[in-house]
Amino acid sequence: MSIRPGFRIASQDSTPHPPDFSRDIYSISRLNREVRAALEGGFPLLWVEGELSNLVQPASGHIYFSLKDPAAQVRCAMFRSRRLLLGFAPANHKQVLVRARVGLYEGRGEFQLIVEHIEPAGEGALRLEFERLQQKLAAEGLFDASRKRPLPSIPRQVGLITSPTGAAVRDLLTVLARRFPALPVLIYPAQVQGQGAAEALVAALELANRRAECDVLTLARGGGSLEDLQAFNDEALARAIRRSAIPVVTGIGHEVDLSIADLAADRRGATPSAAAELVSPSAQHLAERVRACGQRLEGALARGLAARRQGFTAAERHLHLLHPLDRLRRRQQRVEGLQRLLTTAVERRLAAARGRLDLLALRLRGASPQGELARWHLIVGALGRRLDEAVDQILDARGERLARAVQGLEARSPLATLTRGFAILHRVPTGQVITDAGWLAPGDRVDARLARGRLVVEVVEVVGED
Repeated sequence: MSIRPGFRIASQDSTPHPPDFSRDIYSISRLNREVRAALEGGFPLLWVEGELSNLVQPASGHIYFSLKDPAAQVRCAMFRSRRLLLGFAPANHKQVLVRARVGLYEGRGEFQLIVEHIEPAGEGALRLEFERLQQKLAAEGLFDASRKRPLPSIPRQVGLITSPTGAAVRDLLTVLARRFPALPVLIYPAQVQGQGAAEALVAALELANRRAECDVLTLARGGGSLEDLQAFNDEALARAIRRSAIPVVTGIGHEVDLSIADLAADRRGATPSAAAELVSPSAQHLAERVRACGQRLEGALARGLAARRQGFTAAERHLHLLHPLDRLRRRQQRVEGLQRLLTTAVERRLAAARGRLDLLALRLRGASPQGELARWHLIVGALGRRLDEAVDQILDARGERLARAVQGLEARSPLATLTRGFAILHRVPTGQVITDAGWLAPGDRVDARLARGRLVVEVVEVVGED
């Protein structure tokens, strides 16, 4: 039976059941959402150890896997942004240590871990121990920058604490020979890996301090795994480095390898070769400094000689000023100067007298009738020239006015309008001048007068203005 919208079937039970507002009914989505919030808020960031299994690596770049031990397992997800930071390739059956947050996948209600970091389990324990020791020694101030000692600019001898048969010592010696061949190098052999390596490094460091043969010490070894470099993460070695009276430079492993010894040392080289560059001056740089110092010395000597020469010249001038012959010469110069002044004064008096005489002669010539007549001749000539100029100006002005009038007349002429592309239209045969398109109809004939010639045209279409 179909039921129309807006209607419902009454219940057989005549007793109404009011809704029960005392029960809080969860939907599945709400339940999963609140469980997820409780899990994520109730657990901090965790370190979890287990075996990788069910590893899936889709094209999205995320990875999904299970982490298990003999009694249980848990689903894990690691997103692409964190996956790109991994330093190794995860694989099934590997024992790993993960740093993760507890979570819940709401879509399926599955408990899971959101993984932020994965590392092999063996190295993970060593790294945790490294972080613990780093925090402890840092809290004691063992790594403070204020405790770092400066390195000598030009050491008399460099000490190398390393394995005499390893690749690191060859790199060190190669760089030292290249940068400063004359620099003496003393090797303190020491074990750098395995059982007893940390004790051997401490003993070599203390021996170098007792013998005090070097100005700087280099503690170095080549690259390796975290376990291979474990001897340099020893607390006793870090304290021995800080007790050393000789500055210590480390060059351990590769650039990404950071050890406790690196933190305690006065300077850290990213590699053994970089450490060798830190402890050895550059022969080329020193040669440039020597040349610069030589140039500065030559400049200082030249300036000193110039100052001395100026002093001698000033003393010589002062001696000449005090000499009797020089005083006589100055008196003679003064007499000559006074003589020149007297001559100049006489010449000025004579020039003034001549000027007055010339003025009187001029006044005399001005009083003569002949001069007056010449003056009037000049005036008449000037007036004639002015009259000629006035006539010419009047004629020019009248000519320009005439030309403008002609131009205006030509501009107002209907024929001039025709030369600009216009035409005068007459109806054929009446000769009526057409000024409105509405006067014409298709088929009418029109006589169009142009600037040159006439046209008889037939109207095809009449288009009026809007």
